[in-house]
Amino acid sequence: MPLSSAERESFRQLAADLPGVDLPVYQQFAKDPLDPIIGLGDPDAPLGFFGRDPGREEVKYGEPFIGSGGQIARKVLYTHLHGQPPADFEASRSLSQQFFWANTVPYKPLGNKAWSERVKKTFHPLMRRLLVEHWHGTQLITFGREAFLWFSIGQPKEERARLEAFWKSEDRFESSIEVTLETEEGIRKTLTLYPLPHPSPLNQTWYTRFPGLLESRIKMLLK
Repeated sequence: MPLSSAERESFRQLAADLPGVDLPVYQQFAKDPLDPIIGLGDPDAPLGFFGRDPGREEVKYGEPFIGSGGQIARKVLYTHLHGQPPADFEASRSLSQQFFWANTVPYKPLGNKAWSERVKKTFHPLMRRLLVEHWHGTQLITFGREAFLWFSIGQPKEERARLEAFWKSEDRFESSIEVTLETEEGIRKTLTLYPLPHPSPLNQTWYTRFPGLLESRIKMLLK
């Protein structure tokens, strides 16, 4: 289910006043910096993936989880589904249509730095609506602290504390937690979050362990 013209325009209006967008990368690939990078994929997919923000390759191809970190995740996912690694880039890219993919903010920031809390709050209502209304699944794998704690934005104090405590627990990458999102129209949906570390080479603590952790998640969720 693609974005409606009204929904796309809502994103574009917010992005028009967004400082910190990596305009040179958008210009390099002749891409519109107001156009959101969202991979809605299959709205009926039981499993979705939620990350921090798009990178250079995501701008180039206009879809999330297509760069180096995303390729690591896609390789694990493709191998689970097909019994062998993807033969090429297009093979891994084919997974875009089979799952739900999204980020906290669908625009590439300068220097690949995480968007500020203010920016994430600005886009939170629109992204909430995508998770609640556009995607019919309920199982979501999150990548990294920023993506996981996005779900605490706008929540009551006790709920924020519950999510923050969960993230600090040593078994967070083997456990799951439920969280309820509500749109501005009052539509509610409960998701089960399965957090993982961010698949970045800069994340030396978890980078080498990431494929195995993701594989364990996928084996459990895609039986």
